[in-house]
Amino acid sequence: MTTQRINDSPIDFAEKIIRDVKNSKEDGVLKCVQCGMCTSTCPAARHSDYNPRDIIERVLEGDETILDDDNIWNCFYCYTCHSVCPVGNSVCEVNQILKQIAIESEKGYDKLYEYLGFADSYFTAAIGAIPERFFADIDRDVPGWWQFRQNLDEIRKELELDPPLMPSEDVIDEVSKILTITGFKDKIERIRQTEEDDNEECTD
Repeated sequence: MTTQRINDSPIDFAEKIIRDVKNSKEDGVLKCVQCGMCTSTCPAARHSDYNPRDIIERVLEGDETILDDDNIWNCFYCYTCHSVCPVGNSVCEVNQILKQIAIESEKGYDKLYEYLGFADSYFTAAIGAIPERFFADIDRDVPGWWQFRQNLDEIRKELELDPPLMPSEDVIDEVSKILTITGFKDKIERIRQTEEDDNEECTD
């Protein structure tokens, strides 16, 4: 694979991202002046090697090896970069597109395994829910979280709050059908199967 520089024409990799339905900033990618505002305000950059400015630079250079870079998975879509960019770029959206391209190429499946609980929740309840595998980490990072979660119903009663609104069976069924028809369910099952295959290899 050859690297395509910004002065090459056309900049295929950047144009692919610009044309993606998730990109709301039109040609903002091509307007990047590498000022670093995105990186200076990014929480993920503060706590990891993730660098929004570097993401855009590599996209403009046509460096598709970025799809194999573990750092793209450190963005958690806070949209801070989106809000501060002086030329109207959104590294957050670009990163979402990069992840999607990686997933379509069956790269990064190992990054998705632990999030399958979110997908399962959409199928069974039509709402998102925190997967149980995250509970211990959350309680470590937010002391008292588990006790709060265990007593949430009582706390809501004390505050005279209504019970949480839950989707009806009809809504759950409709959401499940949408996720199936659009291919989301098949993609999740492929990821799950890959995880199971990996686990079998580890035990052999």
